[in-house]
Amino acid sequence: MSDPRVAEHMPLLTFEWDTAAVAKFVAQKEECWARDGLGHWAILSDGRYVGWGGFQKEGDEWDFGLVLKPDAFGLGTRISKKALEFAIADKRIPFVTFLLPPTRKNLGALKRIGARCVGEVEYDGAKFLKFRLETDQ
Repeated sequence: MSDPRVAEHMPLLTFEWDTAAVAKFVAQKEECWARDGLGHWAILSDGRYVGWGGFQKEGDEWDFGLVLKPDAFGLGTRISKKALEFAIADKRIPFVTFLLPPTRKNLGALKRIGARCVGEVEYDGAKFLKFRLETDQ
């Protein structure tokens, strides 16, 4: 997360990504699993760590996030497809939201999978474009 190519699209990353930040981040993600029974996963490709992502409950909504190491950026579509297959099969998730910073300009993949823009939202002081994808089809 300290790579500038990753941080560029993470407006909430306004602090130094050091050992203490990592420990706090992991604790928060583990708390999601304990509270909601679902959260983010470490993502591996051919046994190699390539990033993290998954579903996090935001109020009554399940938000999908994905953060990949720069050398794994090309895996995003394949990983997202697998995650969305999981969401469709999980009855707890009638729809998925995606919060993308306005710096993200290539939104064609969201449109192709049927996600629709529901507007702009503010989250922890940063603006995001919010998309929604129905999964209970």
